[in-house]
Amino acid sequence: METIRLTTAQALVRFLAGQYSERDGQEQRLVPGVWGIFGHGNVAGIGQALLQAATTGEADLPYYLARNEQGMVHASVAYAKMRDRLAAFACTASTGPGSTNMITGAALATTNRLPVLLLPSDMFATRAADPVLQQLEDTRGGDVTVNDAFRAVSKYFDRISRPEQLIPAALAAMRVLTDPVETGAVTLALPQDVQAEAYDWPVAFFRRRVWHVGRPVPEPQAVERAAQLLRNAKKPLIVAGGGAVYSGAETALRAFAEGTGIPVADTHAGKGAVPWDHPCAVGGIGSTGAYAANELAKDADVVLGIGTRYSDFTTASHTVFGNPDVTFVNLNVARLDAVKHSAEPLVSDARLGIQALAGALRDWEVSAEYRTRTRELIARTREIEEECFAPDRNTGDLPAQTQILGVLNDVLDDRAVVINAAGSMPGDLQQLWRARDPKAYHVEYAYSCMGYEVAAGVGAKMADPTREVVVLVGDGSYLMMAQEIVTMVSEGLKVIVVLVQNHGFASIGALSESLGSQRFGTDYRYRDRHSGLLDGDVLPVDLAANASSLGADVLHATSVDEFRSAIEKARAAARTTVVHVETDLYGPNPPGHGWWDVPVSQTSRLDTTRDAYETYAAHKQTQRHYL
Repeated sequence: METIRLTTAQALVRFLAGQYSERDGQEQRLVPGVWGIFGHGNVAGIGQALLQAATTGEADLPYYLARNEQGMVHASVAYAKMRDRLAAFACTASTGPGSTNMITGAALATTNRLPVLLLPSDMFATRAADPVLQQLEDTRGGDVTVNDAFRAVSKYFDRISRPEQLIPAALAAMRVLTDPVETGAVTLALPQDVQAEAYDWPVAFFRRRVWHVGRPVPEPQAVERAAQLLRNAKKPLIVAGGGAVYSGAETALRAFAEGTGIPVADTHAGKGAVPWDHPCAVGGIGSTGAYAANELAKDADVVLGIGTRYSDFTTASHTVFGNPDVTFVNLNVARLDAVKHSAEPLVSDARLGIQALAGALRDWEVSAEYRTRTRELIARTREIEEECFAPDRNTGDLPAQTQILGVLNDVLDDRAVVINAAGSMPGDLQQLWRARDPKAYHVEYAYSCMGYEVAAGVGAKMADPTREVVVLVGDGSYLMMAQEIVTMVSEGLKVIVVLVQNHGFASIGALSESLGSQRFGTDYRYRDRHSGLLDGDVLPVDLAANASSLGADVLHATSVDEFRSAIEKARAAARTTVVHVETDLYGPNPPGHGWWDVPVSQTSRLDTTRDAYETYAAHKQTQRHYL
């Protein structure tokens, strides 16, 4: 057997450079590069291996420097999302805090079921120097390190304590990264001494490998059972989730909706699978869903879920599907999701499953009355949207956030990617964003992680440089993690960052008020010396100056017209540009058509809390399991 002597880190770099994914005959690099921040634990291991690869040409694995370890995982996840989970970056971090900074990103990746390869540095496998700098000493066992925290948020975890263990571990990592059912964060913890340890590796380990991402075929009997339920339905509804997009099922879904007349609602991950102006498109569903979608959901007798995990926002905490006899048919590549809500499962690739159902229902469609009802609800939904965009929407001196979204809907083209993750904007976007392209709406709402947005802009732009990428970020999320603006600048990426400044947490403030907690602790204010609360004057924070200091060009807007002009200038620019716009903290936001279960204190001395509990208790009466 032919061998070559390399360190563990050098072997890993060479192995990763030879991995490819394939679906439908299209091959691409599975691991297009490595994000990293070097420190003790990886600078002399993975860092040396990447340097050697870059300078000698022995392996093609580009290195990208991030400014925050969590941020580089977010960028990697955004890249994978744009590439339909067929490519996944690796991320290397130093021992201790550098590695644990990646844990939030790992949880986000796994919750969203998006692939990323994490390479946290670990303590000495030999324990020759014990304890080393940044080592956690656990009295329960000598083999416990901080990297064990990755186990709970990873779909696969291994610690490489001897060089030869890398061979099965690396192959297992690729298996999970390319499995649409199991994918998520994959973690290979690398002790710093093992990274630098040499071993005689079989050359065959480094051969070019193509990981075929298949399309599971639906079982014929399952198709017939699902089709029979739909044939008997009077008021069916489709809920399109992320799986419809990742499988490339958009064309099949549109044709199926047109042929059957079944209206299509969407989740955050599924928005754009059917264009917003398609005659069957009824908008987002659930807690922050659109009027048409939620009205149809109230009476739906059969719900066909396609590639959705049915989060509580999708089901409005088990209240949006109001028909006591509602039945679910779940088309999903993962059985975990296919059987939710006591559904008739159709375990399959989304595109193949839709095509099979279309064949089985070729001679069936909904009634003319139901099509008319759908059109009427869509018309009313459009009226609600236009009211939110109206010039007189704002009640104060500053524009409402909904007006800002209205301008972006007008100005951006269909291929522009809009990125958001947390705060009040996901709710506004789910009702108001008009996506025609399945990649145009990039809202991370499985983990809803503040700080995702700016870093995700990096990954999305790298995934498709031909698209305009627009990051929508509130001041709260911006303050959590804005430093990857530096990465945009250093990599020459042109991204538009819309920084919405309202001096507080708009979403949690409104939620707090609705729950009787009076927006406590949600404004960015000085502490008042008399009340002792954070309700003094507005803090003199200049986020625009901060963005400029990170290397971005900055434009300012305090009105809708100024914002429109600034966005046009940003689109024409060649560099990363931040558009700083002041908006009204108090909205108004789109009208609510759904509910979200956030428990309210059952007893309180505050009138506001007692009133909120009465409302909460009334909503709880409509909540149920779907059995």
